[in-house]
Amino acid sequence: MPDLSPFADRNVVVSAPGRVEIVTVDDGPVPAGGFRARTLFSGVSAGTELSYVKGTNPALHAGWDPVLGLFGGPAADPYPVTRLGYMEVARVEQSRSPAVADGTLVAMTYGHRTGWLGDPLRDRVVPLPGDLDPILGIYVAHMGPICANGLLHAAADLRGTDVRALSDGVRGRRVAVTGAGVVGLLTALFARAHGAASVVVLDPTPERRDIATALGLEVLDTAGDPAATLKTAWRHTADDRGADVVFQCRGQASALHLALRLLRPQGTVIDLAFYQGGADEVRLGEEFHHNGLGLRCAQIGRVPRGLAPTWDRERLSAATIDLLKADGPAVRKHLISAVVPFDDAPALLDDMATRRRQELQAVIAF
Repeated sequence: MPDLSPFADRNVVVSAPGRVEIVTVDDGPVPAGGFRARTLFSGVSAGTELSYVKGTNPALHAGWDPVLGLFGGPAADPYPVTRLGYMEVARVEQSRSPAVADGTLVAMTYGHRTGWLGDPLRDRVVPLPGDLDPILGIYVAHMGPICANGLLHAAADLRGTDVRALSDGVRGRRVAVTGAGVVGLLTALFARAHGAASVVVLDPTPERRDIATALGLEVLDTAGDPAATLKTAWRHTADDRGADVVFQCRGQASALHLALRLLRPQGTVIDLAFYQGGADEVRLGEEFHHNGLGLRCAQIGRVPRGLAPTWDRERLSAATIDLLKADGPAVRKHLISAVVPFDDAPALLDDMATRRRQELQAVIAF
């Protein structure tokens, strides 16, 4: 007989701006068709999550209409934020579903909590291979697919609906990546793995450029005029210079402006950044206008029009696993900068939100 006793889980919540705490959640027994996920690791998103801690997320200030796809009107009070995080690795227990067996190591997206009642019909459940370092599973369900989806958008920009592989948008092309956070570095690794002729990562922070270098990537400081430097080196014809495609992965308007300046004429910026403020520094009357540039937002909420269902999140997760099998040791060594116990998670998030602590990729261990 399956154990039908309830569970008491502990969950990290943001009860108000600047207030992070752990609360106890009383879960019911495992329902028919479900399973219990016992959390091992949970990755911290320094962009999305901290925007709720700081109170800067756009959804805090305006209501979102999912039908019209518009912000407007008063925002519903989002606090407390009870589902914080989307990079979980767990072990399956007490499965009552034929889709997943007890003991299976899985990647999921349910937030920083000690456990979860999973449902294969509702939740993303990605089994992890036995030869993958379990902590790297934090990237498999959501973060890695975000980056792979950027390459998919670059491929669709060239091929329309006739995309055969992620490499279609970068193979043999000169690629620049603005921003050396987790998204930028994983995207750069994806571009290199899928045959880019050159990959250059640009970031203003020396420590992050050092990490990119340690990953074997070429780097360029954003001080001075990096666009002039890159366009001098990347010459197609006398008056056709610059990157074939730029992946913009830093949530600052100045980074988007730089991304546009790096492009060759009629090139495209694939934008993976999350902007929490205005965009006064994006000068659309300059390179964007004179070079006939394109700007394409690549968010994980959708793949390019016409590519579903052939391309879905499961396929992007599989591509992430392939990348981590190849570059996993380097990713583990250079991207994951801190592993902290679950009880210290509120202090970690508060310190990161107030910039008392800088981490490239923090991971909560259970």
